[in-house]
Amino acid sequence: MNKALLHPAAKPLVFLLCLLPFAWLVYGAFTDGLGANPAEHLIRATGDWTLRFICIVLAVTPLRVLARLQALARFRRMLGLFAYFYVVVHLLSYGWFDQGFDIAEIAADIVNRPFILVGFAAFLLLTPLAATSFNRAIKALGARRWQALHKLVYLIAGLGLLHFFWMREGKNDFAEVAVYAVIVALLLTWRVGYYFKKKQPKRASPAAGARGRSPAP
Repeated sequence: MNKALLHPAAKPLVFLLCLLPFAWLVYGAFTDGLGANPAEHLIRATGDWTLRFICIVLAVTPLRVLARLQALARFRRMLGLFAYFYVVVHLLSYGWFDQGFDIAEIAADIVNRPFILVGFAAFLLLTPLAATSFNRAIKALGARRWQALHKLVYLIAGLGLLHFFWMREGKNDFAEVAVYAVIVALLLTWRVGYYFKKKQPKRASPAAGARGRSPAP
């Protein structure tokens, strides 16, 4: 599997797969296939795909470690940028179809509706992560500061879940929210456990210790 993931065609293939949901939505928009309320369908679908891609990004390290698929790491930045792509399309769909690009109305909506405020905060936090997902940015920031900045993805995942929860609260429909919450909780729990495991000092095996000791006189 690692060999397949390292194949030159792997990245273009993953790129096309990540673009498929957007292509399907564009096709649906041009063929009247988005239901009775196309605007709402676009807003909801792009929001769903943003959260899905955030979950996929969070799953890269656990899969890489547990399945020993080291080559997965080469796709993480691309997947993160697709999460940002879908949140931008989500925001544009809301601003265009729901608000007609009325800046005053959008600003008032952000301030007055908590679930939109939380979603917009998640978008703002995701922006510097997307802007620094390049080698030059990593070099400029330094690896330690870059890694610290990109840990914001955990906060972003929480804000995304809260945004989704409050959006569904009006319809009293939390089944899908619960699925995402369980996935994110499992991924974060694994990550915390992995962090503390890495912090533990490595113990030398008894055999290694015996080899290092001088023979008794």
